[in-house]
Formats: sequence, structure tokens, C-alpha cells
Amino acid sequence: MRSNRIRTTVIAATALLAALSLTACSGDNGSTSDNGKAGAFAPAANSAAKQSQPPAAAPEKDATATDTGTQNTGMQNSGTRNGGTQNSGSGTRTNTAPPATNGGKGAAGSVEQASKTTNSKPVTCTGSNTKTAVSKVSRPINHLLLTVTNTGSRTCYAHYAPKLRFDDAQAVFPILDDSQPQAVVTLNPGQSAYAAIGLTGEPGSGPAPRKGNHLQVNFAGKNNVGSTGAPAELTLPANTYWDDNGFVTYWQTEMADALQY
Repeated sequence: MRSNRIRTTVIAATALLAALSLTACSGDNGSTSDNGKAGAFAPAANSAAKQSQPPAAAPEKDATATDTGTQNTGMQNSGTRNGGTQNSGSGTRTNTAPPATNGGKGAAGSVEQASKTTNSKPVTCTGSNTKTAVSKVSRPINHLLLTVTNTGSRTCYAHYAPKLRFDDAQAVFPILDDSQPQAVVTLNPGQSAYAAIGLTGEPGSGPAPRKGNHLQVNFAGKNNVGSTGAPAELTLPANTYWDDNGFVTYWQTEMADALQY
């Protein structure tokens, strides 16, 4: 009877040990499940690790593609080389160049004309290459002003003094030697020279003044012998009176220099 109890006890102990063994096996399988869960998170960790790594190959390819696009699209095709800088530059040069026909001939003609004007030798001022005018002045009294302007294309010399004849006078009007300038008056085209005419001398020093209507202006040559070229024929201002004691000055470059006498 006692042996049966012991046997029963041993059997119960054996059964308990078997149950404990089964429980231990179940714990190993649970670890596997945990490892599975860990395995499920492992790709996330690996993925994070991969994402945290700098993208080496792909960005370089993108950058290369961008550079290539910039070179092909921007520099070559769009314009920097083919479309822009070279073609635009060529266009600018073409537009700024003078016309091959009219512009070139015009410029050459202008240069040739300027060269002829510059290189031409000066001539003597005469009635044919000048315009002469006579006018009254308020000061000094009893004075007229002669103005001669070069209307030609060449420089001319106004030599000495104008040689005047009033109306039908036989003698040339007296010239005031004290008014002689230091150099010959030179007139470029468009420039003017001046001479003053003192109409009368001291009162009572000669014949009574007579009324004048016409004035002939003759021009002196380089040697001052007689006159040269065509004279200028002028109508005198109204109520002009002159006598034989008057005078005319030498040609002056300034009006004030002429009217000081």
C-alpha cells in the first residue's frame, strides 16, 4: 500500500516535470515570436540607416544631367554660343556698319571736299567772293560801317584798306594810315572784316559836304597797286553827306577796332 503511494507520488512528480518541460518549450517559441517582431522592426532600422546615408550616386547623376542641360539648353542652344553671344554680336556689328554704297560714297565725298577746302591756297577778297554791306552807326557821329563777309569756299585775304569812290568822284577816298593792323586780315568762309568811313573832316576845312547816293568799293591786291577783281556796288543810306576831308580805315577783324577812329 505504501509502495503504491510512493509510485503514485513518483508518477505525479514525473508528470509535473513533463509539464514544466512543456512550459519551457513554449517559452522558446515565444522568444521566436519576439525575434520575429524584432525582425519586423529590423528592416525599418535598416531602412532608416539607408535613408540616413547620403545619396552619392543619384545626386551626382542629377547634377550631371542639370549641368548638361544647362550647357546644351542655355549656353549652346539658347543662346550664349549659337543663339545669343555670337549671333547677337554679329547682328550688332552688321547694324552699326555704314552702308556699303551711299554711306561710303557720302563719307568719301565729304572727306574729299574738306580736304580740298583745307589744302586750297587762300585768295584775295574781291566783290565776287564776298558780300559787302554799308550801314550807319550812332557813334562816332558822321561815320558809316563797311562789313565784308567771305561767301566763297576758300580763305581770302582782305589786303590793306578798301578803295572807295562816292558817286562820280574822280579820286579815291583818303585812307587813314594810322589804322593799319599788324597783320593782313584773313577771312575763312563765313567770317567778316570791318572798315569805318569818316564822312567829313573838320568843319570849314574844305568844300561843303555833298549828298551821296552810291558807293563803289574796290579791293586792294597783295602789292596794293590799283585794285583787283570785281568791285562791290552799294547804295548809301539815306541822307549821307561826305566831303574830301573824310577817310576810310584799313580792314579790321573786330568792329570795335574799326570804329575807334
